[in-house]
Amino acid sequence: MEIGLLHAAATCYLGATVAALAGLVVGRDLPVRMLRWLLGGGLLLHVASIVLRASLVGALPVAHFGEALSLLGALLVATFLLIQVRGPLLALSAVVVPIAFGMTLAAAVVKGGAQPLPPALRSVWLPVHVLLSFLGDAVFAIASSASVLYLVQERRLKRHRGRLIRGLPSLETLDRVSHTCLKWGLVLLTLGIVTGIVWAHEAWTQDAEWMSDPKLLFTALVWGLYVVLLQGRITAGWRGRWAAQLTIAGFAVILVSLLSVNLLGLGLHGKAY
Repeated sequence: MEIGLLHAAATCYLGATVAALAGLVVGRDLPVRMLRWLLGGGLLLHVASIVLRASLVGALPVAHFGEALSLLGALLVATFLLIQVRGPLLALSAVVVPIAFGMTLAAAVVKGGAQPLPPALRSVWLPVHVLLSFLGDAVFAIASSASVLYLVQERRLKRHRGRLIRGLPSLETLDRVSHTCLKWGLVLLTLGIVTGIVWAHEAWTQDAEWMSDPKLLFTALVWGLYVVLLQGRITAGWRGRWAAQLTIAGFAVILVSLLSVNLLGLGLHGKAY
């Protein structure tokens, strides 16, 4: 049943993706209410799927790669809808929603049967560390999406096509959204790193292998890249194209980490799956 709920959620996200992309291609305002209903309905189905899986395994379901993808996709949609409440940036859905759809569809395809958590994951730190880390990844995904739109707008302007693409926010707005998301994402990522270190020290007191875990190294790279970027905005005025490219590069590292560690079974994080 939970897989059926996940497929239904993916179908809603697909509908939202078509609506968002059609709005940009046709050059008309997006059907706001329909888009939000599709995303909201999909999220409810998605959360129901996660809750059902959690009831089967007795914990936050992240023991399988498909479960992790599903949770990340749900957090991405929830975070995006929360941002939309403060100020609609509907064109951003043309980038964010396809990412969420892809994650959800992949989760539905690779998700196996419900299995108990491995001993290494049975800890009160599990939901704290995972939710903080995944929320950070979701916020970084939105920052990267805003940066993609920024580069699209900037390229169009440099080609002297006369006007901005209808429905896309201004360059200043996209830069501001990306910067704000980066700051919040870095806070969440930092908290995720700290809780992960505390958890690892508690679980593997006599084993220093976790300090060289590939996932930790990838995370340190992302953290360092975004710290340099945010500091550069303050001290050197890094904005615009350069900042957008670095933001996208950081999220690319997150994706490489997610896929390589879990699919190849690298390190302690990979072995958990």
